Amino acid sequence: MIEHPENREEYKGLAVNSGVEQPSSVNPYLKSRRLPKKRSLSVADYVEGILKGDVTVLSRAVTLVESLLPEHQAIAQEVIEKCLPHSGRSMRVGISGVPGAGKSTSIDVFGLHVLKEKGGKLAVLAIDPSSERSKGSILGDKTRMEKLSVHPDAFIRPSPSAGSLGGVARKTRETIVLCEAAGFDKIFVETVGVGQSETAVHSMVDFFLLIQLAGTGDELQGIKRGIMEMADGIIINKADGNNIEKAKLAATQFRNALHLFPARASGWMPRVLTYSGFYNIGVKEIWDMVYEYMAFVKENGYFEHRRNEQSKYWMYETINEHLRDSFYHNPLIEEMLPSWEARVLGGQVTSFAGARKLLDTYFSEIRKQE
Repeated sequence: MIEHPENREEYKGLAVNSGVEQPSSVNPYLKSRRLPKKRSLSVADYVEGILKGDVTVLSRAVTLVESLLPEHQAIAQEVIEKCLPHSGRSMRVGISGVPGAGKSTSIDVFGLHVLKEKGGKLAVLAIDPSSERSKGSILGDKTRMEKLSVHPDAFIRPSPSAGSLGGVARKTRETIVLCEAAGFDKIFVETVGVGQSETAVHSMVDFFLLIQLAGTGDELQGIKRGIMEMADGIIINKADGNNIEKAKLAATQFRNALHLFPARASGWMPRVLTYSGFYNIGVKEIWDMVYEYMAFVKENGYFEHRRNEQSKYWMYETINEHLRDSFYHNPLIEEMLPSWEARVLGGQVTSFAGARKLLDTYFSEIRKQE
């Protein structure tokens, strides 16, 4: 205890109490214990949990699929291979549209509708755009899907694009396999909504739904050959209030544009419908169209043909990705890249000559290892 100088003999007129000893800042009743670590799961544990429909195990398996660590990827591929025989029995719907078109709000309404009308289980796989600067993503789709996010038969999984759309698309396709094995018979895949993502998502779904807006001055901008040729159905959102007439006009413009394109391999003529996701108007008509399309392509054999073409597409995409990774992670190439990049920037060699030299070196190294 510190002695106060005021209590000395020369300060008789003053008296200072010694006070109370300060207690420890740590609660003495708090037991020192660490939270238990998550039990690591084996491949068999993952497969068993997924086949039982355990959403917690499914989420952990999807995290493994998204991981860049080689050891995680090895486990994930084993799990996927064992789940593959139990997959393929779902209806896969891709949903695309420009940012602000109301994709997340629409998915919330669509999801509740199909679960109510058809029952079963729904998985929503949403690809969230990542910042080019910070590489971060908000992953806020669950907040915009207020009702669906708390539905017992729905599973929502946002994934960051992290600048590598091809990689995320492959991981999304693998996640579809896991979700189907877990008993989800309806899969929605929401795209980033910019260019290349539509092609990737189109290559993994059965029905591609394009959401457009009216009254934004963008009707003609939306009539792009690439995206229009991929769409199996086009829907004009926010057809409510004062916007109804504009939505009808936009729908007419899109219908006229569709007649200019060649006939589809599926034999299906895409339809253009208007609806309001916010007010839940016209949603039933949209899903009547989707189910009519599914029955149509299953009857004429196009459904199986498209699934087979998609499997072939992803085989080649996986080969390309592995070759690219192998090239860039080759120690000799990693060592040579900066100097050849400097030569190209300095105008000493052309880009093509630099690429050819690096590729020749890489293949030469591969031959030596054989």
